[in-house]
Parts: sequence; structure tokens; C-alpha cells
Amino acid sequence: MQSLQLSRPHAIMMVGIPGSGKSFFAQRFAETFRAPFIDSLVIEQQSRDDAAAGTLIGYVLGELVKTGTTFIFEGNSDSRVRRTEFAVWARAHGYTPLFIWVQTDATTSLDRTLKARSLTKEAFAEALKGFSAPHTSEKPIVISGKHTYASQAKVVLRRLSEHNRPAAAPLASARPATADSRRSITVRS
Repeated sequence: MQSLQLSRPHAIMMVGIPGSGKSFFAQRFAETFRAPFIDSLVIEQQSRDDAAAGTLIGYVLGELVKTGTTFIFEGNSDSRVRRTEFAVWARAHGYTPLFIWVQTDATTSLDRTLKARSLTKEAFAEALKGFSAPHTSEKPIVISGKHTYASQAKVVLRRLSEHNRPAAAPLASARPATADSRRSITVRS
């Protein structure tokens, strides 16, 4: 196992419909890279009500960001509004938000959900109806919930390495600009 050596910590949020493979990937990725994984469903199951769960999740995340460690979070990612709130919160705490969207077809996801007995068919249909796919402006990393963990991790690591590269120095011009080669630009409205 190795830890992620990133120039800036990332707050990674898992996105996808129930049964898509979010938890599977998040747990394996967290184990592989010794990154904390906060699964809000586990906290919600142990809490007396939704308000208590929300308070506890906020507390755990608040303590975690004090460490400056990259972490993985699963929960409340079904709508763009929730994901935007997470991204704003992450940036305010010095983190780079990153969304990993695990895509799996609804039939496979339903089968997995029913087999795990995590939701009824009706609850799955309701969750599916309430899910809004990430917008391109959210720049999600898209992985298939049907691929191997190794191929999923490779895609995520490729993006993380892009985030970790220092900005490239501007290229020097092959020849200095002369009065003849300069052009003025006029913007008209």
C-alpha cells in the first residue's frame, strides 16, 4: 500500500446511482492508497435520525480537513446542487474537489441493489428518478462500474497525476517580435 502524494489535497466525492459500484471502488481505492473513506450511509445507519447523521457527518469531515489529507466521501451526491455545495465547501478548506462518477446501467445496478438487500425495487426507482448526472462543468472522472478495479484506478490516477503536475513554463518565442509581426486587435460589440 502507498499513500497519495499530491501537491494539493483532494476531496473526492463518489457519484452514481445505487448499485453502480461506488462503495466498491471507494473502499478499494482508500485501502490501496491509505486514504480516509467516509461513507455517509454507515453514519446514517448508526444515527438516531437524519439531523443527527448530518451533524455527525459535518463533524467528521470538519476534523478530517484539519489534516490536509486527501479523502474519499460517499453520500449526498445525487443532485448537482449537493455536489456544488460539496465543491464550494472543499475549496473553502483548501481542497481540490474531484468527482468520480461510476456509471453502470440501471438493470445491473438494480440487480446488485436487490441482491445486497440495500433497497427495495420501489426505493431504487425513486433514487434513480432523483439522480441527476454530473454536468460537464463538474469535470467528473467517469469510470465503468463493470470494469475491474485496476482499470478504474488507472483512469483516476491518470487524472490525479494531471492535477499534480506543475504548470508548464511558457515557451520562448523562436524569434523576437518585431514591429512588422505585431498585430493590433480591436474588439467590437
